[in-house]
Amino acid sequence: MSTLLSYIRTDSPIHRLNGATKLIIFLVWSLTGMISFDARALAVMLVIGVTAFKVSKIKFKDISFVITFISVFLLLNFITIYLFSPEEGVHIYGTRHLLFSFSDRYTVTAEQLFYELTVTMKYYTVVPVALLFVLTTDPSEFASSLSKLHVPYKVSYAVALALRYIPDIQTEFINISHAQQARGIDLSKKAKPWTRLKNMVAILIPLIFSSLDRVTVISNAMELRNFGKYKKRTWYSEKPFGRNDAAALIFIFALSAAVLIFTFYDGTRHYNPFC
Repeated sequence: MSTLLSYIRTDSPIHRLNGATKLIIFLVWSLTGMISFDARALAVMLVIGVTAFKVSKIKFKDISFVITFISVFLLLNFITIYLFSPEEGVHIYGTRHLLFSFSDRYTVTAEQLFYELTVTMKYYTVVPVALLFVLTTDPSEFASSLSKLHVPYKVSYAVALALRYIPDIQTEFINISHAQQARGIDLSKKAKPWTRLKNMVAILIPLIFSSLDRVTVISNAMELRNFGKYKKRTWYSEKPFGRNDAAALIFIFALSAAVLIFTFYDGTRHYNPFC
């Protein structure tokens, strides 16, 4: 049974990078993607992100559900932007090329479509690197890397526990779902959407209580082992900072600088193909 958004152990150049290096890359990449509205720069970043994903040797089937979920969310975001601000692209680019209209308020312009496609591209630019960070970083090794960045080890350990808990929640959800279906609760596609939604409560409530029990067990185990007594601690899973990490950081900072310079060289962060 595959798990969602959990560490996948393979041997690739991405996996061999230090956890702190991948965290810095993720933060710099995300910040750059959020700042830039230049579709050309975002397209280059998207290609690099997809290429890095292929280098990681992670199969698409392992993330297909996540990609589908994100795509549905982005579709809803695309529609919502249009409903609340159908002329936003016209205001930004200063021109108006009407394609067709539904009413006096809801018109479809080339500027609006380009603006919303750029917004969608921004999300898809960040998604590959975000998934890479989660799927290629061992939680224990990542916690030790955070500690190297002078993050308090209690915080580092909490992050590691959160990352480890993601596949546990999924496994527990599936087990409870199977148990409830064996008791006659219909969660299949044959049931009506509202019925399925109500029946999901029969899964969520046991999941919440089992999660609280697990938290209690873990906290008791940590307390019995005097966790937090000392100011520092050693780490079993610790990866040294190497030349590949340095090369990756140099590349990401150079790429970020190039993207931002390219974005703002004309005084605006919006690329305008209509002028």
